[in-house]
This record gives sequence, structure tokens and C-alpha cells, in this order.
Amino acid sequence: MARLAGRHRIAQTLLLAVLLPGAAPAAAPDPVRGPAGRLLSDGFEQGGFAPGGGLFYKNNPEQRAGKVAFGARAPLRGRGGLTLTVMPACAPDARGCSERAEVWERPRVLVPYAEAVWYGFAMRLEEPLPQDDRRHVMAQWKREIRRDAPGDFSPFLALRLYRGRLGFTVETDFVESFRIGGPQRPQGCLPGEARVFSRPKVRQTRALVAVEAGSAPEDYPGYFDACAPAIRVTRHADLPAARSGWIDFVVRSQPGPSGGGHIEILADGVPTVTVTGHVGHAGPGLGRNQYFKFGPYRAAGRLPWSVSYDDFRRGPRCSDVIRVGHCPAAP
Repeated sequence: MARLAGRHRIAQTLLLAVLLPGAAPAAAPDPVRGPAGRLLSDGFEQGGFAPGGGLFYKNNPEQRAGKVAFGARAPLRGRGGLTLTVMPACAPDARGCSERAEVWERPRVLVPYAEAVWYGFAMRLEEPLPQDDRRHVMAQWKREIRRDAPGDFSPFLALRLYRGRLGFTVETDFVESFRIGGPQRPQGCLPGEARVFSRPKVRQTRALVAVEAGSAPEDYPGYFDACAPAIRVTRHADLPAARSGWIDFVVRSQPGPSGGGHIEILADGVPTVTVTGHVGHAGPGLGRNQYFKFGPYRAAGRLPWSVSYDDFRRGPRCSDVIRVGHCPAAP
């Protein structure tokens, strides 16, 4: 009888939890964390960020010299657009000083690090176009980093400008590489191997995985001077020229520090590159989520630098974000 009475009390408690106002609801799928919550979009049509777009301009010291202008220049679609500008804020020769005007995903909409997620966005580089290679980044994907994390982790995927040319890079924890011209790679990289820049002091390896049309990896900075078998690259086409106006990018983000990474990049509906293998970082102090941010980021500069964006979108499938062309075959 005591056992039956106990069961009866449990049933009553559960019933009250359902019926009483303010009672804790039963566990339900998180609308942000679940597959439907992966869907985000913002056309910047409202003179600000869309309430459901999941984006914000982060207020921190590096960004306070940046400028945010909605609808200021000819958009790709509709009436809205977003132009982000970095202004000179660092001493010209300052070491470790950065200038940023970046838009971030809000923390509550972030996707787990090991999960595949697709992004789409349109970008146009404004004149004057920087012609040096002192760290010019327009979009980047990173892993959350806690304040107690040892070291400084670069983005596992980044869209960069090298001497006026577009390039995508992939970064991972330090992997074995072979110097071009050395005994293991006297003639260059073997088919499928990434051309890399080894960074032993920070225990990371950076690969140049996509280059601008009319260019070759040899035309980019000479520090990409080795080959890494652990990062596999299949180049389908080159990127459009930096000065070609609006470019619509579609990107699959799926890091895998132990070798399970998978990146796809399309430009204006054309498959550009597939990257598999070691992508991203692992180790103490790193968070559980990945995040995307876009906008101009550079080392100290002497002139303003502006980049325009439009039509941001995110989803769990390529079909959620693609505008033109066809999605790659499912892995």
C-alpha cells in the first residue's frame, strides 16, 4: 500500500506540473538548438539587424573605431545592405593591435562545433582595395575560446585578401608537412595535398585552399611553402576576382580536428573547393560551439577599409541557403 501511495503522489506531482500556471514545463526540443532553429536570415532591409536574424555588432575596444551603415550603398537585393568600415585606430607600427568592424552570431544561436552547418552571404569589396598582405580578413569561422584557454587560435576557415587577391584558408592543430623543394617534395605537393604555412610556435598549420581566378598558389605569399597530407583539397574552380563586384558565397562548415573535417565552398553557384581531413582545433579551454563573423579585420592600417554585405542566411542543408547553381552531392 505504501508503494501504491508513493506512485499516486508522483502522478499527482506530474499532473500539477502540467496544469499549474508557471510550473516547469516538460522538456521540449530547443527551438534554437534544434534543426529548425539552425535557419537564420537577414537581408538588412529594416535599417538594422533583423530580430530573428541572429546577428549583432559586438561592442568591444577593437570595434569601437568601426563604422556600421545600413543601406548606404547599392545592395545586392531589395533596398537593404550593410557596409562595414574599419578606421585607422592603431599606431602604424603597433604590434598585436587589430582594427575590426565585425558582425557576430549571437551566442544563443551557435551551432555545436562538430556539427555541419551551411552559410550563405553576399560580399562586395569597396575601393580602395588593400594591396598588401598584412592580415586582411572579410569572413571567418572559429571555435569558442574560454578566457583560460592557453594560446591564441586562428579561425579554422577564413576568407582573406592577399595583395588584392581573394583566398580561403583552413587552419588546424599542428600537422606534419614537407617543405616544397625538400627531399620528400622536390617538385611540389602531391595530388590532393594542401599547400600550407607551418606555424610551430603556436602549434597550428594554415592551408591555402582556394585562390582567385588567374592566380596560382605560387602567386600568394611565399610562406605557403610546404605540403600537408593530413589536409585534403579538391579544387573544382577558382574564386572570382576581388574586383568583380558582388560575390555570393555558400559555405559548408564542419570542423574535425582529428581528421573528420569537411568544408565546401561555392562562389556564385559554382563549386570552388572541397576540403577534408584535419580542420580546426582541439584542446583545453576551447568551447563546445563554432561561430561565424564577418566584416573587415586587419592589422594596423593607414586608410579606411570598407566591405559591403547582403543576404546573410544559415541552415542545416545546402538547399536552405543556395541562391544559384546546384548543391554538391551529399557526403
